[in-house]
Amino acid sequence: MRWADLDMLGHVNNVVYADYLQEARVDMLRVHARSPHTDGLAEGLLVVNHQITYLEPLHFDHDPVFVDVWVTEIRAASFTLAYEVYREHSSDHGDQRTVYVRASTLLTPYVFEHRSPRRITAEERTALEVYLHPEDVLHPHAVEVSEARHSELGHYPVKVRFSDVDVYGHVNNVKYFEYFQESRIAMMAKLVEEFRLVDRPGVVVAQAEVTYRAPIVLRPAPYDIYTWVARLGSKSMVFDSEIVDNDVDIAGGEKPVVLSRSRIVLVFFDVASGRSITPPDDFRTALESLTRS
Repeated sequence: MRWADLDMLGHVNNVVYADYLQEARVDMLRVHARSPHTDGLAEGLLVVNHQITYLEPLHFDHDPVFVDVWVTEIRAASFTLAYEVYREHSSDHGDQRTVYVRASTLLTPYVFEHRSPRRITAEERTALEVYLHPEDVLHPHAVEVSEARHSELGHYPVKVRFSDVDVYGHVNNVKYFEYFQESRIAMMAKLVEEFRLVDRPGVVVAQAEVTYRAPIVLRPAPYDIYTWVARLGSKSMVFDSEIVDNDVDIAGGEKPVVLSRSRIVLVFFDVASGRSITPPDDFRTALESLTRS
């Protein structure tokens, strides 16, 4: 863990877990599962989808945090990894294990030179099967696009930083979580100002899912993120978002390209009591302006 991983609540920020998963995934594929026959997997993979469930807040400590990684499904041209982020403690009652996050990642082998996916080879399948523990796989959710996404309150232009780009010249998959987070924070700030809200409840992320459709590259022009409320419950809400490239040749008949979509479940939260709460009526009314209805 790093001190910079923490958010304003003193917990590891939800975005940082995606970085932890990436570190564990790279270590597994480049060290533990690597052989002369699996260099293609170690060097050429594309993340298709991430799903993360946050179970407990993780506080800073000098004790290590562990990440277990295993394979849950192998298909012809993709495979799914599962993770647990946890700590082990010893006490008078014996060894205890606290799980902070459970997650999965859908990956496909990719030939970056030809910009196309490829099938998993027999040798790669054999290497992956060593770590195979079949489980029910959570397939990506379909984000229902709505007219509410056109609201200016939910619009956020995001500029790519040079440090966001990986060795393949694309924005690293972890950075998408950060982009979506920045969009949510900006939207909430605009909502507070627009509706002159005084009592703003805290929120914590319960689940996050990001699906990758096309690469984002470094360029001077910003990309556009649109966020809207897909569902509003009594103590929680669901934000759907998409990153769009509007910098296309409209005269040529091209439509704006959707680069990524996300679905985030947030719970209204009282920091003092550590419990979920019902948001104030005026805050709920403000959120309803961003719903599909």
